[in-house]
Amino acid sequence: MERSFQLLACLVCIVLMGSFVETERDTTGNLLNTEVHSAPAQRWSMQVPAEVSAAGEAAVLPCTFTHPHRHYDGQLTAIWRTGEPYAGPQVFRCAAARGSELCQTELSLHSRFRLLGNPRRNDLSLRVERLALADDGRYFCRVEFAGDVHDRYESRHGVWLRVTAAPRIVNISVLPGPSHAFHALCTAEGEPPPTLSWSGPALGNGSAVLSGPGEDHGHQVTAELPALTHDGRYTCTASNSLGRAEASVYLFRFRGASGASAIALPLGALGLKALLLLCVLAARAAAGRRLEHPVMQDTPPRPQAQESNYENLSQMSPRGPPAAMCLP
Repeated sequence: MERSFQLLACLVCIVLMGSFVETERDTTGNLLNTEVHSAPAQRWSMQVPAEVSAAGEAAVLPCTFTHPHRHYDGQLTAIWRTGEPYAGPQVFRCAAARGSELCQTELSLHSRFRLLGNPRRNDLSLRVERLALADDGRYFCRVEFAGDVHDRYESRHGVWLRVTAAPRIVNISVLPGPSHAFHALCTAEGEPPPTLSWSGPALGNGSAVLSGPGEDHGHQVTAELPALTHDGRYTCTASNSLGRAEASVYLFRFRGASGASAIALPLGALGLKALLLLCVLAARAAAGRRLEHPVMQDTPPRPQAQESNYENLSQMSPRGPPAAMCLP
């Protein structure tokens, strides 16, 4: 009995010293064999969060690791890639010479990636600057040892960078259609993807055909206003949980002597130049009608060339003053 207690105490001491014991017993539970194996002090591992959310100018991707090589001071390389592990494109790479804690940057995609951690202290944390919606995706950290020890390790699941952003209207335009008709398109981006609505003369809100995020532009949505039936201001509004944005176009139809629609002029933010242009066009149209008034009966009226022109609005404040209009 005393011998059994001594053996048990010895096994406990071995486990506490960093080794593990493998035993074999028969069917009745009697001890047949005992083997003691030395356990390594550390193994390769990487610790990264499952997801990082960012809504601003920069984001930090944490990554720390452990390795089985005690007091390693040889050459090492730190790598970050995106898309998929082991084969995805690299966005950052730096190398530290033997005995040096300075990791010299060799690659930083668009100069927007910067190492925050110290690889000598098992930290590969990365900072992403000038954050954009296109940066959304999964990132993988990797470390490589060289020299006397050739070893490397990479995170298999990586960290998902989820970029959020308030809506931004990318494009708003008016396009001609058959029979002198026009339709409007509005494209906005944001995360979560924004909802779009149109408002305008005799229109109310929300009378639009909406297309959701596409495969190539997962953060963009487009809304179409099928028919512009009245002159005036048409406004597209994009909104999500982080904010909203608005942009507008102005549609004016001028009628020549033949009575047909001659010019369609959607305008964006009516600045001084655009307002002067509108007044000049109106004056020319009025002067043309006065000159063509005394036309002989046997002379058919000369057809007037039809033009279509528009100018997009970049962004405008929803509380801005109403634009002035100059009509013929």
